[in-house]
Amino acid sequence: MEKYKKILVLILKITIAIILVQTLRFKFTAHPDSVYIFTQVGMEPFGRIGIGTLELIASILILIPRTSWIGNLLTLGIIGGAILMHLTILGIEVNGDNGSLFFLAVLTEVLSILLLGLEKDKYPYINKYIIAQ
Repeated sequence: MEKYKKILVLILKITIAIILVQTLRFKFTAHPDSVYIFTQVGMEPFGRIGIGTLELIASILILIPRTSWIGNLLTLGIIGGAILMHLTILGIEVNGDNGSLFFLAVLTEVLSILLLGLEKDKYPYINKYIIAQ
């Protein structure tokens, strides 16, 4: 069972990193859709570039065994914020994308939560303060 868990964890980490990295080209090249989104939430251009940088950092950290828990928590926060922006300001559908950005964010959040559950023993503060209680 442990072998399958390790394979699943690796698949989750790679999938999350790929999702985070593939959106970076839109943020860093100032794609019109990305500029529109960050303008709508009042964070253009610094928010777009800042969030892109944080997503790049998270995607690297999540692939390094010692820091994967930091990358995953960072991903949960970033994507949680994106979901919140979709539900409050942007709406589920943005610029006729049929909700694909929103659903990609939800998928990434679910994958990160699964990873958190599978690797909860590697999260020092969660393990020490929440699970131990």
